[in-house]
Amino acid sequence: MGLFGNNGANGGNRSETFTFSALPAALAELRALPEAALDSPFKTAALAIAALCGYEKDEAAVYEMLGFLKGPEPVSDYEKQFIRDRLKGKGYKALSFFAGATPQNSYTPAVPYSITVSDNPYSYPDENWATLYVTSGGADSPRPVKLRRKPSTGQWFLNELQCLSDIREPASSDPWA
Repeated sequence: MGLFGNNGANGGNRSETFTFSALPAALAELRALPEAALDSPFKTAALAIAALCGYEKDEAAVYEMLGFLKGPEPVSDYEKQFIRDRLKGKGYKALSFFAGATPQNSYTPAVPYSITVSDNPYSYPDENWATLYVTSGGADSPRPVKLRRKPSTGQWFLNELQCLSDIREPASSDPWA
């Protein structure tokens, strides 16, 4: 099966940490990052979360970056509505996946921005698919990001953002904090 076969690398219990001096605000900035080679599912998952962080500032730029990360499939109207439903007024959700972001500090991550992406023994159901995980400072369990490999290029593209369910409210918004 190769590196990303049924058992994944190292038995499917691997983590990779990515560090960004700044989060991309536009497609050109995202494409300039070394991870934009998309030659591993870990890189693509990290970039997807980084791109989502700009949602409340520039929704169109986020969709453009996600379009690049989705490869041959465009961002559908359904996906845009799904993201809008989960991030409008809750932009802190995407930031919560970066190191140092907790409900107590209103999900303000440490700078430089650092995110860890992990797999598990079930992450690779077949050769061209992967479900990797990111951990939010406001959730009790890791959240999935589904990816698909394009065999002709070896690149991994975003397939589905399954990581955007609700998390604990930031302390600054919680009347009971």
